[in-house]
Amino acid sequence: MKLHEADAKMLLVAQGLPVPPWAVARTPEEAGEAAAKFMAEGTRRVVVKAQVLVGGRGKAGGVKLAGTPAEAEEVAGRILGMDIKGSLVRKVLVGPAAMIVREYYLGAILDRASRRIVMMASAEGGVEIEEVARVTPAAIHRVAAHPFLGLHDYQARELAFAVGLGGPHLREFVRIARGLIALMAANDADLVEVNPLAVVREPGPEGHVERLACLDAKITLDDSALPRHPELERLRDLDEEDPADAEARHYDISFIHLDGTIGCMVNGAGLAMTTMDLVKQAGGEPANFLDIGGGAKADRVAAAMRLILGDPKVEAILVNIFGGITRGDEVARGLIEARNRQERDVPMVVRIVGTNAAEAARLLHEASFETAATLDEAAGKAVAAARRAAGGAR
Repeated sequence: MKLHEADAKMLLVAQGLPVPPWAVARTPEEAGEAAAKFMAEGTRRVVVKAQVLVGGRGKAGGVKLAGTPAEAEEVAGRILGMDIKGSLVRKVLVGPAAMIVREYYLGAILDRASRRIVMMASAEGGVEIEEVARVTPAAIHRVAAHPFLGLHDYQARELAFAVGLGGPHLREFVRIARGLIALMAANDADLVEVNPLAVVREPGPEGHVERLACLDAKITLDDSALPRHPELERLRDLDEEDPADAEARHYDISFIHLDGTIGCMVNGAGLAMTTMDLVKQAGGEPANFLDIGGGAKADRVAAAMRLILGDPKVEAILVNIFGGITRGDEVARGLIEARNRQERDVPMVVRIVGTNAAEAARLLHEASFETAATLDEAAGKAVAAARRAAGGAR
C-alpha cells in the first residue's frame, strides 16, 4: 500500500525526523488559507504539491511556488483536477518553500535477495532515483542493516561520506538514516524514501543557519502486515486504487495482473505457481496470479471470476482446485453462478479434485462445463481454447 506524501511525512515526524510543516488542501480556498497561515508566521513563499501516488509530479506541472495567498489559491486551482499519469489530483500539500543549498537522496528498501533492509544514498537528490540508477548506477551507494542490530552509526557515516556530506550535518544524517530504519520496522514498510533530503538555509537569531530536512517522503507498506496496523489501513486512498485490487482485497483473494491470455483460478499459492508454469509449458501465457485461498465459498469464487473476466485480454479460463478445506461442490456452484452472470462468453476448463470432487463433477456436467482429470490435461485444453478464441476473433 502506497502512502501520499503528507501521510508519509506524518510517519517521519513520529520518528522525530526533521520535516517542515505542511497542510493538506482539497479546494483552492483551503490552499489559500493554508498559505496565509504560513506567511503570517514569516514564510515568504509556499510550495503547492499535487498529492498522487505516482512519480514525476514536477515534470507534469503538479508542483508550483506561490508568493501570496491569492497566488497559492490560483495555483492550487490549476493543480486540483489535473491528470498525472492516470491519477486525478484530488488534494494538494501546501508548505513553506525551503531555501535549498544541496539535495541528496536517502532511502531504505527491503531487499529480498540479501534478506535485509538496504539503505541507499546518492548525491543526486531531487530527481527520480530510477533514472539515476539507469544512467549513473555508481552514484547510488548502499549498505545493509543488520537484521537484529539495525543500521550501525559507522554505516550511516560511510554513506554520508560517500555522498560528500560531513561536518556539522554528519550527526543529523546518522539520526535520519537510523530513523528511517526504525520507521520501516515500526510500520512493516517495504520502502521508505526521502527525496530530496536537503541542506536548507533558515534564518536564525545570529544569522542564517543550515540544517538537514526531509522535504519529500515516499512510503510503501506491506499489505500482509496491515492487520497489525489498523491505523495505517485508514490511510489507504481508495480513489487511486484499481477497482479490481479493491474487490480482491474485499473478498480476501490474492490477485496480480499479468500479460497473458489465460485466466487462472487456483486455491493455494504454490499450486497457483505450478498451474502458471504448466500453462507456459503447454504454450500459453497466464493472464494473472489468483489464489482464492482455503475454504472459499461460492461468493468468493464468483468474485474471482469477475476479476478474471475484467481483463479484456483473457481468452480462456483455467480453474484448478485441490479440495482440502475448500469444498469442490462450493467451487462448482460459484463457477455456475459466475458463468450465468458473465457478460462475455469465455471458454473455461475446470479441474477439481479432493473434498466433494464427485459432487462437483456432477454439478459441472449438468451445467455443461468442460472438465479435465489432470492438471496437464487442463492446461493443454485451456491453451487450445484460447487459441481457438483468438483465431475466431481475428
